[in-house]
Amino acid sequence: MKTVIHWFRRDLRVTDNTSLNAAVAAGEAVVPVYILSDWKNGHPWTGSNRQHFLCESLASLDGNLRSVGGRLVVRCGEAVGELMRLAREAGAVEIHFNRDPDPFGRAVEERLDAACREAGIVAVAHKDVAIHERDEVLTGVGETFRVFTPYSKAWAKLPKPAVGGRVKALVVPEGISSLPLPDIGHWGLGPAAGGVIGGGEKAARARMASFLDGGIARYGDLRDVPSAPATSRLSQDLRYGLLSIRELHAACMKKAEMLDAGGRASAVKYVAELVWREFYMQILWNFPEVLEVEFNAKYRGMAWPGKPEAFERWKAGETGFPIVDAAMRELLETGFMHNRTRMITAMFLTKDLHLDWRLGESWFMRQLVDGEIASNNGGWQWSAGTGADAAPYFRIQNPWSQTKRYAADGVYIKKWIPELRDVDPAKFLEAPAPGMRLSPKYPAPMVDHASARDVTLDLFKAALGGGGK
Repeated sequence: MKTVIHWFRRDLRVTDNTSLNAAVAAGEAVVPVYILSDWKNGHPWTGSNRQHFLCESLASLDGNLRSVGGRLVVRCGEAVGELMRLAREAGAVEIHFNRDPDPFGRAVEERLDAACREAGIVAVAHKDVAIHERDEVLTGVGETFRVFTPYSKAWAKLPKPAVGGRVKALVVPEGISSLPLPDIGHWGLGPAAGGVIGGGEKAARARMASFLDGGIARYGDLRDVPSAPATSRLSQDLRYGLLSIRELHAACMKKAEMLDAGGRASAVKYVAELVWREFYMQILWNFPEVLEVEFNAKYRGMAWPGKPEAFERWKAGETGFPIVDAAMRELLETGFMHNRTRMITAMFLTKDLHLDWRLGESWFMRQLVDGEIASNNGGWQWSAGTGADAAPYFRIQNPWSQTKRYAADGVYIKKWIPELRDVDPAKFLEAPAPGMRLSPKYPAPMVDHASARDVTLDLFKAALGGGGK
């Protein structure tokens, strides 16, 4: 009996899973495996919230596999070594997996390919995470796009891959050992935040259906209002592959055809966000140095003179800027932050507190359930003014005017900052007088925005004057 392995990574679903479908087609028996990382007590790129979501999603995946006659095999350790041991144990002749867009995952894939060649096993990599991968959307001269708009136009012109089916039956060889499904104690982590969204393919599909039934038609009008339930809330589901990007895109386009002109425009606006996701993935694929340095070389080495204590106040949501603090507290309590407030908080850290964007990038990755390396890096560099398609360094969001534009009713702020629930929302729209507090239990603004803006302009001008022109 021909046995093959499917290695689950960020594709924790049985519906339209390219590699899983290929493995089922290729083998009479399939070993579906997930390999747990073995770090303990903290990691710079994840935390309790995301690992809790992962655990729920693995439990859901195991249930889905059992419903079609299979089960999830769980191992722990260095991925290549564990896969090769499993292949020997099962007598597997092929290992199938979906390619990872980040450099860490790609490095593992290269080691696996070498180990498989040496062992006489076929390693089969599949495209799954993106509709169009790293080298498919190119300029007329075959180069990587560095600006979003022309990238998105080229992306839209390419034919879209078909949506695959759901696995209906699975045979797993008997006698293959497995570790128990994990909880976050496996990594020595403390409890996740109480408001973390539920994991698993069933929950993700319910969220997708809900968004398509209502939210997508209002998305264009309400997507920047943090108090409105107008975003898809599917980012963590795409991050862990609980949903297929192909299926989501096809469903959005089909839904758009059923809507009026305003609804279609709204759906197109949402699809553009899916394209942004792939734009940042291809930036990371082709320029992996962005995880260490500024994408725009003009700003590499620039000074970030902010103070460590300012970073601590930002993390805790104690800056005295209500829109910033509400967003940071939402992050702490739920592992989620609205896209608009991600920009506001990131620009505040870099442009008002003059702290290195890498600090914020790392903090978000440790807190966010949807921590997607490419999108998180791209968003932080955009806000800092150093990235691909970034806002020019002199475009600096004013937290007070952002509040007036997107949260003037005070609903969002009062939800997350109980100290301000009895304060007139009109007071959230402009800075109080120097040293004044909006409430006795709430801090005064830690900086003057106008003065901080002037410092930012000087910092960027100094970077340009240092040889970046």
